[in-house]
Amino acid sequence: MEVTAAVWVCLLALVIAGGSSSSSVEARKKSLKLDSFEFTGRDCRANVASITDFGGVGDGNTSNTKAFQAAMDSLAKYSAEGGSLLYIPPGRWLTSSFNITSSHFTLYLDQDAVLLAAQVDENEWPVIEPLPSYGRGRDADGGRYSSLIFGTNLTDVVITGANGTLDGQGELWWKKYRAGQLNYTRPYLIELMYSSEIQISNLTLLNSPSWNVHPVYCTNTLVKGLTILAPVTSANTDGINPDSCTNTRIEDCFIVSGDDCVAVKSGWDEYGIAYGMPTKHLVIRRLTCISPFSAAIALGSEMSGGIEDVRAEDITAINTESGVRIKTAVGRGGYVKDIYVRRFTMKTMKWAFWMTGNYGSHPDNNYDPNAIPVVENINYRDMVAENVSMAAKLEGIGGDPFTGICISNVTIGLAEKAKKLQWNCTDIAGVTSSVTPQPCDLLPDQGEKQTSCNFPDDTLAIEEVEAHACSYKLQSSGCDDHIRPIYFRGGLFSFLNISPLQQHILLLLLLVLGIRIELH
Repeated sequence: MEVTAAVWVCLLALVIAGGSSSSSVEARKKSLKLDSFEFTGRDCRANVASITDFGGVGDGNTSNTKAFQAAMDSLAKYSAEGGSLLYIPPGRWLTSSFNITSSHFTLYLDQDAVLLAAQVDENEWPVIEPLPSYGRGRDADGGRYSSLIFGTNLTDVVITGANGTLDGQGELWWKKYRAGQLNYTRPYLIELMYSSEIQISNLTLLNSPSWNVHPVYCTNTLVKGLTILAPVTSANTDGINPDSCTNTRIEDCFIVSGDDCVAVKSGWDEYGIAYGMPTKHLVIRRLTCISPFSAAIALGSEMSGGIEDVRAEDITAINTESGVRIKTAVGRGGYVKDIYVRRFTMKTMKWAFWMTGNYGSHPDNNYDPNAIPVVENINYRDMVAENVSMAAKLEGIGGDPFTGICISNVTIGLAEKAKKLQWNCTDIAGVTSSVTPQPCDLLPDQGEKQTSCNFPDDTLAIEEVEAHACSYKLQSSGCDDHIRPIYFRGGLFSFLNISPLQQHILLLLLLVLGIRIELH
């Protein structure tokens, strides 16, 4: 396609769409340039734009907050017209919090694209209400700063890329938090609320101010292929925190964190009890975790809405405080039950297993001291650990023990300076089989009576969700805003803001000019 033909196409489109100033067209004439990318997503999109279409500048210094919000607002109109995709090209794109405002939307980061979170500036970060299941912020009373990428009441949203990067630049946030200089809870990198059919995949997340990924009150969520990195001494940089969510799948992630790599939650004390939304039907698999001061997988401590049916397998923990940690307290209420873990490899650990019913922290003094959490049917099997200081620290609640604990086929190799007492057990009940070193008396060895602990054979609905291959071709042409850089996929003229009749007329004109149309 010659440059002259490209100009003719643009001019014809302008006439059909209502025209534009000739100076605008002349100023933007340039040769056709093609680029392409592809990814797998829940669904592909018919309408695509680049952040540069909305004034974005990827120099690492210019604020793009207004550009991102303008893009969100503009693309929202395509929610019912095949959905939309916002492409972030190579560059360093400085921004504070922005909201995804439409369903059927994809945010795609090029492999050389970096979203840089603006440094601490209260004017750049909106304050939103506390979560109703928490009653207050986690860092301070009152509200919380909106996350870098935030959305609520959405359906079918994909945040993905070719391993593009979100950099939270969290060091200043960590310092202010530790110095008690923040009036509100720190922002997360990604938080989606009251949403369904979510995919967060194939990204690198760096130095979050606090939690990295927080789906809350969501259903049917897929988190896949994330690399999450933060200094191991950074404050509360949890990796992935499903919170009062149903049908969640977390897989193929590598996490180095200053807190739990995966923390399963469902609300805090009386607020979580009143809200009453559990986290259930959760799959965690092929996770690698490094967290010297926390756990690979934590259940709680905010679990007042309940946690049930968690299935974790093929997990590797290296230089991590504990493999699986259950943490709760009097006043939490709720329950942790039907937990299944298998094929877990641990290297250099403080504890292989840790449970506590005395975790402490409360949102206020109004919690109910009679709200006793229930912990039951906890199953661990097929695990190997080496260089471990202590096999297990298992502490239930006096008068309300943790019950139904089953541990089988577990071999724990001890560190050179391991604790003399390997199993510290109080207020628990359960059984073991083929476990070394020998467990405590509260977990008697069943010998040949029991071969292995339970792990469900059925398949959860979220495990059957499949992604589709989506490919796009970017065409930069010399037209005004009626023809932006677009990605051809399926719809012949879905990138034009013109009627079907106008599309047919343009097609005829293109054929007359002898211009070949390529579809992908």
